[in-house]
Amino acid sequence: MTVCIGTVEALYRYPVKSMAGEALASAELGWHGVAGDRRLALRKVGDRGGFPWLTASKLPALVCYAPGGADGAVPAMVRTPAGRSLEPFSVELAEEIGGRHGAAVEMTHLNRGIFDEACLSLIASATVAEVARLSGTPAEVRRFRPNILLASARGVAWEEEAWVGGLLTFGTMGEGPVMAVTNRDERCAMVNLEPATARATPEVLKAIVAARGCNAGVYGAVVRRGRVTVGEPVYFTPAS
Repeated sequence: MTVCIGTVEALYRYPVKSMAGEALASAELGWHGVAGDRRLALRKVGDRGGFPWLTASKLPALVCYAPGGADGAVPAMVRTPAGRSLEPFSVELAEEIGGRHGAAVEMTHLNRGIFDEACLSLIASATVAEVARLSGTPAEVRRFRPNILLASARGVAWEEEAWVGGLLTFGTMGEGPVMAVTNRDERCAMVNLEPATARATPEVLKAIVAARGCNAGVYGAVVRRGRVTVGEPVYFTPAS
């Protein structure tokens, strides 16, 4: 049976992998997730491994770089922690970040995005609040880097886990975009980074591990395209 489980509280995209996100009033969901999400990434020059991308796990300061003014898939600029506005493919930006990293990097554009697990992520605000309570830190959704923040009607932490295998419809049933909830989101040390400063607060991941074995939020895939808007209802249909 399909039921309304809450509303879309906030939407985010992350134009450059591991950099700060942008809050959106609405977003187009396509086969490769939110339009413009993680379409750019910094590649470690000379790295021939299967994952050549420089991420905040290696350079925490990346979360303090803020892409903005996105036109389609590519942001117009990146604001550095010092307040400089640089073009994303500029030599100046590559040299600044490469200097922090200690090795050369270059910006790369992939049409289908660069994702660790799946192209869409969602977390409930009740889960964010519970992690904050358990870890003794302020509730900060940006730590979790979701595409969709959901205000559930029940307001129960970890509720997302019950949606795995089912479908979430945003907006009007039969017309709005649909997300298949594929698996739980296994967290890494990224959640420990304070978004504004990149300061490490390891108690956050420790709290998640103790409470839920590393998991907080869910991943999914788009099975029907469309536009999702902040404030609209979300419906859950369990697996048949």
